Amino acid sequence: MDQEKEQLEYSEKQIQILEGLEAVRKRPGMYIGSTSVRGLHHLVYEIVDNAVDEALAGRCDNIWVKIMPDNSIVVRDDGFGIPTGIHEQKGISAVEVVFTILHAGGKFGGGGYKVSGGLHGVGASVVNALSEWLEVTVYQEGKIYYQHYDRGIPAAPLTIIGETTETGTMVHFKPDSQIFEELVYDYDTLRNRLQEMAFLTKGLLISIEDLREGREKKEDFHYEGGIKEFVAYRNRNKERQYEEIFYCEDNRENVSVEIAFQHNDTYVENIFTFVNNITTPEGGTHLSGFRSALTKTMNDYARKNKLLKDNEENLTGEDLREGMTAVISVKIENPQFEGQTKQKLGNSEARTAVESVASEHLTYFLEQNPKAAKIIINKSVQAARAREAARKARDLARRKTAMESNSLPGKLADCSEKDASLCEIFIVEGDSAGGSAKSARDRKTQAILPLRGKILNVEKARLDKILGNNEIKAMITAFGAGISQDFDLEKLRYHKIIIMTDADVDGAHIRTLLLTFFYRYMPKLIENGNVYIAQPPLYRVTKNKKSEYVYDDKALEKHLSIIGREGIELQRYKGLGEMDTEQLWETTMNPEKRILLRVELEDAAGADEIFTTLMGDKVEPRREFIEAHAKHVTNLDI
Repeated sequence: MDQEKEQLEYSEKQIQILEGLEAVRKRPGMYIGSTSVRGLHHLVYEIVDNAVDEALAGRCDNIWVKIMPDNSIVVRDDGFGIPTGIHEQKGISAVEVVFTILHAGGKFGGGGYKVSGGLHGVGASVVNALSEWLEVTVYQEGKIYYQHYDRGIPAAPLTIIGETTETGTMVHFKPDSQIFEELVYDYDTLRNRLQEMAFLTKGLLISIEDLREGREKKEDFHYEGGIKEFVAYRNRNKERQYEEIFYCEDNRENVSVEIAFQHNDTYVENIFTFVNNITTPEGGTHLSGFRSALTKTMNDYARKNKLLKDNEENLTGEDLREGMTAVISVKIENPQFEGQTKQKLGNSEARTAVESVASEHLTYFLEQNPKAAKIIINKSVQAARAREAARKARDLARRKTAMESNSLPGKLADCSEKDASLCEIFIVEGDSAGGSAKSARDRKTQAILPLRGKILNVEKARLDKILGNNEIKAMITAFGAGISQDFDLEKLRYHKIIIMTDADVDGAHIRTLLLTFFYRYMPKLIENGNVYIAQPPLYRVTKNKKSEYVYDDKALEKHLSIIGREGIELQRYKGLGEMDTEQLWETTMNPEKRILLRVELEDAAGADEIFTTLMGDKVEPRREFIEAHAKHVTNLDI
């Protein structure tokens, strides 16, 4: 009884104090988001961010990043180097302070950095805490300083190990296998982020090199045009509506503002916003300032130059931004973000600054480029007409309330559960697979929506045309959350939307079309983690009347090596219709045994590029993409 009482007791005995970097190792997700592959890559970004801050301060021209053969990482810059003197308060070198004490650095008003992306002073120390080992080398004032750490603990004080004429800092670290689920770095993930950083920091050269056997590769990123080249790069696979790229750079009230944009022939806007080189996926005050300036300035110009008739309404921001690729980058001394994740900027002065700069420079641009101005306004007028047509179609497609559930698509086999968090919907191809899935499902929580054929490629259509597609209308109505600007996650009828298609080329194409639709017109589904891809088995292996399901070729080889190849019966499933009801439930639909892949959005700009390349009008970029990745394809039917 006393033991039970002690376990239930909550007193000063239960209060733990985590000293130093112990807190980081205990709760790594609080500092880097997760211990998955995303967190693994985040370690690199933290160290590179520090080097970029040196560049923003005007002290660094080059950053070199290397993936070493053992999947350790080296980041080297030619800045001034981390200060090496003894810290007055701590009695240890400033280098050791930076790498062992949270919230320590030159970014808290001490004059080290006017603007910086690493605002919380946790980057270097967190990377150190979550590394099996870390080495820092500082090149400063003719000397080479070195210190080694094991899981955040210094092996010895900072030591001079040589002389040099160079300056800068080199950090070499190996992520800790005790912390991370995955220890293998993805080159493309790192190169995309580093290229983005180079675009955002005019004149800075960032190099990435992969030294792993069989993967050797090296690329340099250096853009004197900065974000103007960023827009050109993002539009390179699209048909540009005019040659000129709007670009301006100016300062207002200690806020540095850079804006670039250009329209293309697509029907969606792609606006990327940054604060001190940190991406802000949810926008914020800087985005609001740009939108306000764009709408007012464009309408004023259109009225003044008789490009809008007297009886025509003003163009909306949505009309003017159709097909726009834009980058908005601000540098500000004390940015206020909503939350630690820095998703949205809150500074009111950023809105004022961006609105003022954009209004002034856009007025000049329109006067100096009347042809481009006319193209933008004509495209926006067409967008306004299509928007009105889409509004009418959207009203028809909008989900009815629960009292009107009989208006749900006739082909939908709905579930009986009313709590959306417990419900899931399987999107399947064709009536055959739909029939199998309807028979196999759990009717309480699982709904089935069969689609006939392939849905419209939304990359090549305006919203009004998209809403005329029967299969898309069926999904919108079934999901119940609306579409595009009207999308409301709170009204979603199923918290899991599962794409369940055949393991062949047609099935892969349908998956891609569906993902393109979700990404372009229901992006919150992906951002919120509501979209999944079912993983039906590829093989059924039977030996001695005992059957096992295998999900890919690699697993098949491993399984055969264990049970042997003699006397086996091997069945390859090309389609869901080849499984009986019990097999489909057991392998693909049973929540306790199935495998689902959740669709995640790591990089908005990179995702936009992939969808444009694969689903857009231009053939050449698609051919280049296929040629570049063909060598990695092991089974074209999967």
